[in-house]
Amino acid sequence: MTKLKPAALESHYYDGLVEAGCDEAGRGCLAGSVYAAAVILPPDYRNDALNDSKQLSAKSRNRLREEIERDAVAWAVGIVTPEEIDRINILNASILAMHRALDALKVRPEAVIVDGNRFKPYAGLPYSTIVKGDGKYLAIAAASILAKTYRDDYMDKLAEQYPQYDWQSNKGYPTKNHRNAIKTFGITPFHRRTFNLLGNTQLTLWPDDGQ
Repeated sequence: MTKLKPAALESHYYDGLVEAGCDEAGRGCLAGSVYAAAVILPPDYRNDALNDSKQLSAKSRNRLREEIERDAVAWAVGIVTPEEIDRINILNASILAMHRALDALKVRPEAVIVDGNRFKPYAGLPYSTIVKGDGKYLAIAAASILAKTYRDDYMDKLAEQYPQYDWQSNKGYPTKNHRNAIKTFGITPFHRRTFNLLGNTQLTLWPDDGQ
């Protein structure tokens, strides 16, 4: 049976407007900052390799990051820390990270397209939320790749400080190894304390947290 080639992603959503695509990475993690990216691509840009970052290998994502940064009209990454996540909740933090990425763009967009179904108005610009948009629009796919790769780099560096949590492999997501390490060693300053880190199990705090 012949395997069909996936349909090419759309180059834009809004006609005639400078459009930024946004996506985040790390929303479901137990530890680490949430990252978001905003990307403006040239009109009628094509790159058949671009896709939802979750559908790509790490090697492909890193190669595409170089291409996106080279080809984009503008790109930027926004970060919201674990402390901020605990204070404002992860949904608000994810949107704030996207706003920070948009703030950092060197070219001002005239419209915004966002992966998912939740966003807050930004600078009075028209915007659209698109479920699974990272598999439909090139600019959102590009943003998903930048957010994912920059966050992975960040978690790899944290893994050097806290190797027992296996962050180099799980990137902070709630794997069995990660939760077992929390149970054994407690939490770090980078864990999100408002998250359900161990289900209903009593949590032991990291010894150096001052509590």
